[in-house]
Amino acid sequence: MAVAVANCCFSVLSSTVKFRYSVSYHRRFATYQASFDAHSPKPNNSKKRALKRNSSSSPHKFNPEKDSVAQMKFPGRSKDEKSSRYADGLSGKGDTGRPQPTAFKSFGTQRKDRKDFQFDSNEQQVEPANLQDSTFLNAVVKVYCTHTAPDYSLPWQKQRQYTSTGRQDSNLAFMIGDGKLLTNAHCVEHYTQVKVKRRGDDTKYVAKVLARGVDCDVALLSVESEKFWKGVEPLRLGNLPLLQDAVTVVGYPLGGDTISVTKGVVSRIEVTSYAHGSSDLLGIQIDAAINPGNSGGPAFNEQGECIGVAFQVYRSEEAENIGYVIPTTVVSHFLNDYERNGKYTGFPSLGVLLQKLENPALRACLRVQSNEGVLVRRVEPTSDAYNVLKEGDVIVSFDGVNVGSEGTVPFRSNERIAFRYLISQKFAGDVAELGIIRKGKSMKVQVVLNPRVHLVPYHIDGGQPSYLIIAGLVFTPLSEPLIEEECEDSMGLKLLAKARYSLARFKGEQIVILSQVLANEVNIGYEDMGNQQVLRFNGTRIKNIRHLAHLVTICKDKYLAFEFEDSYVAVLEREAAMSASPRILKDYGIPSERSDDLWEPYVVDSVEDDQAVEQDFGDSPVTNMEIGFDGLLWA
Repeated sequence: MAVAVANCCFSVLSSTVKFRYSVSYHRRFATYQASFDAHSPKPNNSKKRALKRNSSSSPHKFNPEKDSVAQMKFPGRSKDEKSSRYADGLSGKGDTGRPQPTAFKSFGTQRKDRKDFQFDSNEQQVEPANLQDSTFLNAVVKVYCTHTAPDYSLPWQKQRQYTSTGRQDSNLAFMIGDGKLLTNAHCVEHYTQVKVKRRGDDTKYVAKVLARGVDCDVALLSVESEKFWKGVEPLRLGNLPLLQDAVTVVGYPLGGDTISVTKGVVSRIEVTSYAHGSSDLLGIQIDAAINPGNSGGPAFNEQGECIGVAFQVYRSEEAENIGYVIPTTVVSHFLNDYERNGKYTGFPSLGVLLQKLENPALRACLRVQSNEGVLVRRVEPTSDAYNVLKEGDVIVSFDGVNVGSEGTVPFRSNERIAFRYLISQKFAGDVAELGIIRKGKSMKVQVVLNPRVHLVPYHIDGGQPSYLIIAGLVFTPLSEPLIEEECEDSMGLKLLAKARYSLARFKGEQIVILSQVLANEVNIGYEDMGNQQVLRFNGTRIKNIRHLAHLVTICKDKYLAFEFEDSYVAVLEREAAMSASPRILKDYGIPSERSDDLWEPYVVDSVEDDQAVEQDFGDSPVTNMEIGFDGLLWA
């Protein structure tokens, strides 16, 4: 994982990365988590993510008329770019969507229809020269977080805890009213304790994490102490800025208790790869310096309004001073989602792979009369669009907004933006109307938008991975954190290709691997096995780790036969294996043969899932876009 800029920034990866980064665009961006203090222990991870994040944001109410036409979000993984880092100094891991480029750092959050979170351009107007002395900077606070990350190679235990705030850099959060604060999700990743401290104060207050938006790198905190909020005005969220608008970023880079202020301008607004969440959302590119200690900190316009949250930077030999801010539109979406559902549900996706239609001959062949539309090349089986769209359809509009042949839509006055931005403005469960051309005939279809289902997740729900130990054979689901921890070289090219390119065929599907073998006389001959996918148990195709645990539990056969990739087979005598398991667990100091979630009763999946599971993995690679071709886009 990459090194963080501040407590949440991450280090840049070179453009000549290995296979793993060459096949994932989002992983090119490095997000920094909290940088370690000189005396704070680091988790021993073999890989650092290229993107690095920063944390802090303020609420913003999205106005379609002011903020322009939304863009559609494409699920999937993108190709490699330069390395990026989190603004807090530590490397982070990513989740929804594609892998991210290695050079970006991210910030930001949004909020819903509460008065405390509405824009107010008449309040807190401050001259830039007086910004550092402005009283509203008191709403910016330091975040002290203790992290305890899982050990994905030894899933029954956790790594040594570490703190994300030391003498060199600090994570930030800022007050948004109603007893709430915003920060970056990577600043409180794997948290066990979170405390906050006001500017100029020496008292730390315990904070509660209400929600974490991994894909948008935003987290919502609360502090119950009335003393913490006394005499402080929450920040107000401003509108989406224009190009060349002045922007000021605050933070505590390189340690110290005095707030630091850096200034710059808005240099670009476009759909950006978010390092922490491996997603593509709207981002603001600025040239103000972002360093370790800026993660979660707010960015202000000249009127003293918060226009976003600093969260990642782009580092490369060819570019300098490229920082990224999570805009208030994304922050507001996060807050609205939390208030509507009582939890964060995530940004939705359409679940289709699209090809640009710039070539006149291709448009003529598809009987598309005008220079518009994008071609559907693949539809994810887990999406609602799988029942509505077909390969060969041409999408020409989304909720009445025309889609150009390059996969872009109108954005504000004279700008265009990626089609997936429109999808990112929707919420999970929303219905979108698509205008399509199918075999030369125009029609309208309705599609329900939901968050994308990842075959190999970028983050583990609940924080602790599942595992199953059978006579010393350790099984666990494949995940991006496990790949990072184990090193890609040990995973094998074929397994990595499946992790990068294969699509989930049904909800709940997992790639289950034999992580390692705990040597014992009952498993002689299998000791050197590791990081191999198990396909079948006693002839039955494996759906996920819960399915494997269920099959082992109900097995009455004399032998336990595990079929792996490349036709390798491991067979154990059932009674001998069951009797040896307690001794193996005791010898290796393992508390249980399976994780807590696998003790719950197994629910039989649908018939459709049973039929889908018999298909082979890897028959639907995501796209060559992962290795640099820009003609295909995920929506």
